[in-house]
Amino acid sequence: MPEFLQALHWGAVFQIILIDILLGGDNAVVIALACRGLAPAKRMHGILWGTAGAIVLRVVLISFALALLDVPFLKIIGCLLLLWIGIKLMIPEHDEHGHIRSTSSVLGAIKTIIVADFAMSLDNVIAIAGAAENTHADHQIFYVIFGLLVSVPIIVWGSTLVLKLMDRFPMVVALGAGLLGWIAGGMLITDVYFIERLGEPNTAAKLVAELAGAFVVIAVGKRLAAARRAQYNRSHDSA
Repeated sequence: MPEFLQALHWGAVFQIILIDILLGGDNAVVIALACRGLAPAKRMHGILWGTAGAIVLRVVLISFALALLDVPFLKIIGCLLLLWIGIKLMIPEHDEHGHIRSTSSVLGAIKTIIVADFAMSLDNVIAIAGAAENTHADHQIFYVIFGLLVSVPIIVWGSTLVLKLMDRFPMVVALGAGLLGWIAGGMLITDVYFIERLGEPNTAAKLVAELAGAFVVIAVGKRLAAARRAQYNRSHDSA
């Protein structure tokens, strides 16, 4: 054990853990949004399994992260996925009594978490893979897995905290969905297809794209949510 600890590249370990913790905020929001429709007794199951699925996916993506940089339209697809997920998560579902439904399946929440994490991870895995490059080539994937495992408690704790905030302050749902739109806008403008034609975006252009993504998700999500509530009210009144 002492030999193993001495052989560790502690600088890389620290960098990977720090990156995981910083990027874990996005995961926590997605997991909380996806699990808020679950019954209270099922929420922790959704959080734990969703986190596990996201971690496994991220490890797989990191294994060939550098190749992802050269694939045109991949970030555009990820952008569209995040926009769709952000809008979808803002639309409430009501039961026959007009209350928000809490019967969503754990499996459905896990699928949403994994799809969203796939889209967001296209940028995130590059940073983690870059930190691991300073270690021995044969050990890089183990450093990445170690860092991800250390970050799991942070993500789980963050998800439960965000869920509590969503239950108490409904506006947090819109802010969380807007965050997905923000990330989507940044991904869109940094896709290889646009960079080859327009060049690397400057800070102002990226900010505009991020704000536009957040606006689209919140505006469209609120409009569709209002339409869903109006449809429910009409069907409820006619009954």
